Amino acid sequence: MTLEHNSSTHPLLPPTTEDQRFDWLRLLRSRRVGISTFYRLMRDHGSAADALRHLPDIARAAGVDTYSICPEAVVQAELKAATASGAQLVCRGDDLYPDSLDDLEDAPPMLWVIGNAALLSKPQIALVGARNASSLGGRMARALATDLAKSGFVITSGMARGVDTAAHLAALKAGTVAVLGGGVDVLYPAENSRLAEDIVANGGVRLSEQPMALQPQARHFPARNRIISGLCRAVIVVEAAAKSGSLITARTALDQGREVMAVPGHPFDARASGCIMLLRDGARLVRSAEDVIDGLSPIADAAPPQLPLEPVQPERPLAQVAQLHQQILDRLGPSPLGEDQLIRDLGASSRLVSPALTDLEMDGRISRQPGGLISRVG
Repeated sequence: MTLEHNSSTHPLLPPTTEDQRFDWLRLLRSRRVGISTFYRLMRDHGSAADALRHLPDIARAAGVDTYSICPEAVVQAELKAATASGAQLVCRGDDLYPDSLDDLEDAPPMLWVIGNAALLSKPQIALVGARNASSLGGRMARALATDLAKSGFVITSGMARGVDTAAHLAALKAGTVAVLGGGVDVLYPAENSRLAEDIVANGGVRLSEQPMALQPQARHFPARNRIISGLCRAVIVVEAAAKSGSLITARTALDQGREVMAVPGHPFDARASGCIMLLRDGARLVRSAEDVIDGLSPIADAAPPQLPLEPVQPERPLAQVAQLHQQILDRLGPSPLGEDQLIRDLGASSRLVSPALTDLEMDGRISRQPGGLISRVG
């Protein structure tokens, strides 16, 4: 239940003082004040301070007799955490607030940003996909991110495992945008903590609309995804199951009037089913960065940096045979992959991989084909 009240015509003006920024944050953090209610309150009362004064009366009129606004101490603690993390609060209407979000009905009133906020004004393309990306999916994400960054686009993603990680790593030196589902100071998943720090160290940016220190939950990610698509001119889905967060991002992008593109995959690979559905429904087919660029209008005054491909990060030492088997299966799909390429993608020695492949073949879990090619069975 949100707090309903009559609408007015006060224009939304960005905060210009620290007290006003404090009031904006306090209003948005108050119980039952979501994004739409925040904007209605601001239109009704003209300022967050005035809206806060009227909020208990509005709550009582809505049948909530024991309502209290967000305590000042909660906002002070969040601001203190932001200072400790080097985060800045970017409010809608500020110069640093990305113009690309302004046309969203549910544009976040405020963003916590760590890193180079000016990067948000540059043309962005989102690369999203499966967390359990195949070897081919990871390679495709890296190739697209590298080539699109060279062409002047900023690569934006959600810093999740799989495709997101591959895209961020490949675009790292050019500056990449990571939109988080939890607090901007919460490095999730834990194995991407180094990546999160490297993004900022290399001129990129992390951002979130969530409170500082908030641990991400499943319900936060659809809201995160609307920011990813909203920031970008196009969303490219590299791999995605038929029911996945990546498809939510694609549907949100369509609702926002953004381009949706997809990389085709093998029909027998569940990780390709979402992309095939998107292509069936009219998404632009992507085989390379050229397909993406052809589908978009030229970027004015783009001066693309010439950057080398970010090297594939080696995997951790594989301590157990079972773990190595799973690593191999995760990288294989119905589409054949060369054994030498698989070994390179794993970052392991052939001395370890070859016996594991023999075990998996004997178990009927992989199939060998002429030319040193391997595919997953089932």
